[in-house]
Amino acid sequence: MLGDRWGVSDDETRRRYPCDDFVPAPNLRACRGVTVDAPPSAVWQWVAQIRLAPYSYDWIDNLGRRSPQRLVDLPEPVAGEAFTTAGGRRRGRILAVEPGHHLTGRIMGAVLSYVLVPDGGDGTRLLLKVVMRTNPVIALGGCLGDLVMARRQLLNLKQLAEQGAVPGR
Repeated sequence: MLGDRWGVSDDETRRRYPCDDFVPAPNLRACRGVTVDAPPSAVWQWVAQIRLAPYSYDWIDNLGRRSPQRLVDLPEPVAGEAFTTAGGRRRGRILAVEPGHHLTGRIMGAVLSYVLVPDGGDGTRLLLKVVMRTNPVIALGGCLGDLVMARRQLLNLKQLAEQGAVPGR
């Protein structure tokens, strides 16, 4: 499908993600990925902070509110909590989480998994898979829209994690 992948290898698109357990036979499957020059522990702090803001194009999905640029001392995410906050409102639900490894949630009918994979050095592959059952026209539009927003989000999270920000700074 057009727009169904960005920044991922063939192996990364074929791997199993936690979101696959929540949507049998999805007709929208989108994989995105970025290499972050920071250890998984630094990347995880920013992924877990998605609960506060979307970290993509704030003027679109956060009604102009800027996503926090500093880490907030948050407890680890747990299943059942709100997945994110956009436009000042809590959105979606966290479905599964393994701190330091993956965050999986449902929002707007789609299920997303953020997966952190150590790259063997001091870096991390930050992978995102989105799955959904919907009609083919919405699937195509959803893939293209997600490509734009998810790419920006992953690049923002990469930049923030690489800056080495610490809580309260």
